[in-house]
Amino acid sequence: MSGAWLREEQAELAVDKILEAAASAFADLGVSRTRMGHIAQYAGCSRGTLYRYFKTRRELDIAYIDRSARLLSAHLKSELAEIMDPRRRMVEGILRAVKEVRDSPGMVAWFDPQASGRTARISHDSRVINTLSIAFVEHVLGLVRVVISLLTMPGESAEEERLLVDLFVAPGLMNDARA
Repeated sequence: MSGAWLREEQAELAVDKILEAAASAFADLGVSRTRMGHIAQYAGCSRGTLYRYFKTRRELDIAYIDRSARLLSAHLKSELAEIMDPRRRMVEGILRAVKEVRDSPGMVAWFDPQASGRTARISHDSRVINTLSIAFVEHVLGLVRVVISLLTMPGESAEEERLLVDLFVAPGLMNDARA
């Protein structure tokens, strides 16, 4: 497999392998404790190879979050397509996004209190926010903040989170969408 790392036409596969390795490292070690060397070990490549694809850890972090957000967005978009009621679609979109992230060990690691500073900095990257927003309503960026809030400060139960979103978030966002 070492030859595959060197072939330029394999670059997209190499990036995917590195990002999958990063997910495993984040889940096993935590986002804050994961170093580029760990990710290289998980990917089965040298640190030099890793740095050829990602010049900095921030670049890798943004690529990881962006890729995860795009995958989540595509999945949610197809799941939510059959829900015609905009309010119900919004509520379901928020709650399903939270569930999907919680079910992904690599993603949920980003919401550990030790990773909160890094997560907050990454969440301000416009590519990430725009990618996440596409899953719900193309022009409502506030939904991303709601999802991040539920991931960092979860409710007591799924039912409580559903009630909070339905009673407090949906009315405000629905009014903003009509404006």
